[in-house]
Amino acid sequence: MITRKSGYFIVYRDIYKHKSFKNIIEASVWLYMISSATHQDKTLSFFDNPIFLKRSEMIFPIRKTASIFKMTYSEMRTFLLKLKKKKMISTRLAHLQPTNNHKYRSVTVISIENYDKFQYVDSEQSLINHLSPVTNKQTNTHTNILTQKIKKSSKSEYKKIGDWGEYSILEKNNKRYKKHKWKDEPITPYV
Repeated sequence: MITRKSGYFIVYRDIYKHKSFKNIIEASVWLYMISSATHQDKTLSFFDNPIFLKRSEMIFPIRKTASIFKMTYSEMRTFLLKLKKKKMISTRLAHLQPTNNHKYRSVTVISIENYDKFQYVDSEQSLINHLSPVTNKQTNTHTNILTQKIKKSSKSEYKKIGDWGEYSILEKNNKRYKKHKWKDEPITPYV
């Protein structure tokens, strides 16, 4: 059995409406994957077998997980293949010594692709540094350009009130808007 300290993970509010999931169960499996993925490299014990996991990886016994979510083995495999095809995950096998509790010689290890894009936890490293390979000088340039564009966009100015993932949250006339932090995209309503 795997034990962990509790913590948090970041997920978009519209996860259950995402086009990759045909039902709430598939979206829930995805949430389970994100919450189970390790946030740092470590070695975990799985039925007395040490398995090294990199950041974003998790041990995923397909049969056991399928039974937890009331899915058949083939439904779970089909779902995992769909996620692999969409490049949301990658998989590998970790080889094991069989035990009474786990008779198979391997277990699936799933890696969440683009994990760092969504799961920034380090307060010393800003979101922009996690998502973009730009240097601090380039980041400052992007920030200055964004500030200039916001100021030029209208007579009454936008006021930055916070951040949401890749976006700065702005306010103007008691209405909220979002502006991408480094991409040149138009300001859109924040819903």
